[in-house]
Amino acid sequence: MIAAADFKITKVEHSRLNDTNLENIPFGKYFTDHMLEVDYENGEWKTPEIKPYQSFMMAPSLAALHYGQAIFEGVKAYKNPIGEAFVFRPHDNFRRFNASAERMQMPPIPEEIFMEGIRALINLDKGWIPSQEDHSLYIRPFMFSTDEMIGVKPSEKYKFMIILSPTGPYYNTPMRIYVEEEFVRAVPGGVGYAKAAGNYGAAMFATAEAKKKGYDQVLWTDAFEHKYVQECGTMNVFFIIGNKAITPDLGAGTILAGVTRDSVMTMLTELGLTVEERSLSIDEIIEAHKAGQLREVFGTGTAATISLIKELRYKDYTMEFDINHWEVAPSVKNKLNMIRYGLTKDNYGWMFKI
Repeated sequence: MIAAADFKITKVEHSRLNDTNLENIPFGKYFTDHMLEVDYENGEWKTPEIKPYQSFMMAPSLAALHYGQAIFEGVKAYKNPIGEAFVFRPHDNFRRFNASAERMQMPPIPEEIFMEGIRALINLDKGWIPSQEDHSLYIRPFMFSTDEMIGVKPSEKYKFMIILSPTGPYYNTPMRIYVEEEFVRAVPGGVGYAKAAGNYGAAMFATAEAKKKGYDQVLWTDAFEHKYVQECGTMNVFFIIGNKAITPDLGAGTILAGVTRDSVMTMLTELGLTVEERSLSIDEIIEAHKAGQLREVFGTGTAATISLIKELRYKDYTMEFDINHWEVAPSVKNKLNMIRYGLTKDNYGWMFKI
């Protein structure tokens, strides 16, 4: 059993914070002074070490580079008006991380390493949390296999790390989305529900093709009929049709169980909408649009939070939306931000105090 008091901590001599402007920073480009690192060997996790952010050596035969045993999570920390630091729903990310680990035949990370690692890191680097609107401290826990051999089998050694990145909004403007009907993100029985690194690498080609057409991202469809919508780029997706909020269900194991997705469903219900998790075809979406019932479309995710979709194109049919008159997505985003930034009471127990 590893406790937070067991962590080995080495602090930087001079912080880079004084040389970093935290205003209007891009997503994922800057990193804080410290990182957490712990190795798994001989069937057990070793003593976690927090040390200055740095590069590390690896062998060319490192298993993760050849066979893709790598998973990660995305979590965010915020400051309230008096400077206290809170993390949004990290226990949910911890549970999802270990669900991904199980699917990828990797060892589960103990809760005390994951949670207390986040707490200890942010305690050291709390000054890196931006205070601007739509800014936060992005927390990236990840794990990869470290056997130094070539052979298709689960590794016997692993490395778990946490790094921190002060960040602004992931998407700065409303998006134009292309409905993908050739390439697929996930299939039933696959790893779509896991936050595996390979899922994102495999999505890049289709995304690049959509960008050549002038679109920001793709809306994935199912692997068999290319008819039922799944995720939107790296986000879950919601369609407001009439007085219903519809989002694809998780039953087939092809969609990531988003923490923001779950939070948004709670908010939508409180706004008086009927929330439905079910299969949703592109034909139903187009029919709702033609009938004037498709009110709003938006993506949700830790990095993106709430991302408005101003255009959706399927084949030769284009759906355009006047986002300036939207009410649901802006209301949900505002309610979430009020909780995250400590501007209203957290009645859900979502905020984890550092």
